[in-house]
Amino acid sequence: MIGLGDMGIRLAEILLSKGFQVTVWNRSAGKADALAAQGALVADSAAAAISASPVIITCVVDYNATRNILDTPEARAALKSRTQIELSTGTPQDARNAAAWAHSIGAKYLDGAILATPRQVGHEFTPIFVSGSREVYEATEPIMKALAGGLQYMGEAVGAASTWDIGFLNTVFGAITGFFQGARLFEAEGIPVNQLGDMIGKLGSVIGEMIRFEGDVIHHKKYDEVESSVKTCYTGIGLFSRSAREAGISSEIPDFMYNIYQRAMDAGYGPKQLGAVIEVLR
Repeated sequence: MIGLGDMGIRLAEILLSKGFQVTVWNRSAGKADALAAQGALVADSAAAAISASPVIITCVVDYNATRNILDTPEARAALKSRTQIELSTGTPQDARNAAAWAHSIGAKYLDGAILATPRQVGHEFTPIFVSGSREVYEATEPIMKALAGGLQYMGEAVGAASTWDIGFLNTVFGAITGFFQGARLFEAEGIPVNQLGDMIGKLGSVIGEMIRFEGDVIHHKKYDEVESSVKTCYTGIGLFSRSAREAGISSEIPDFMYNIYQRAMDAGYGPKQLGAVIEVLR
């Protein structure tokens, strides 16, 4: 295990608790002390950590940090014929670049994305997406399943796991950013913000179904099967901006959304199903 931030420590703890022999390394050696007390072996260099196991998990701040750690003569030599599983967060292109580099030095590679916080890892519901060689996936599946009951193999295209991760995070942060706007309106109207959070939590499955439906609309281009038209939603978003101005709070978030929907209206998608808005983003 290379990288002992909050996530790396959690991953190592889970593997130790499930009987794996784990060797750890981190630039700040002190972060390994608690893991050593739990039975982890502490390497004095990245190359030594790599040499200790046929499977190396890297989980650091980004793919560039991984490359800086692994791209030394000693580490490259140690990594040859071994398997690297990258669990840092990055883009699909980061994954393709990392796989090409690993293959160029004779290493096997699997890319992964953890769709959870450190405290959520290790549970049956925790989703981890992995992609790359099926042969490599099958060889490392017992390790990855120990980390997440929600392990899913996303296919041979090595950038697939990152694509799923970034797509998911776009959706989550888009929703959370919208929630911040709603929270400011609640504050302006004197309603406790946690009540809005509680309500959204209860409606999670409803929101999920709305998004699932629009995904199906977009995939099949079923824009003429109208339940919620672009025009109707455009009008609603106009109310978001007006309510913000009337409350004396920032309207930059709904204004941003309104601009996109205005473009969809200008392009003639007003009478179409909401998913048609994606056409102006294309």
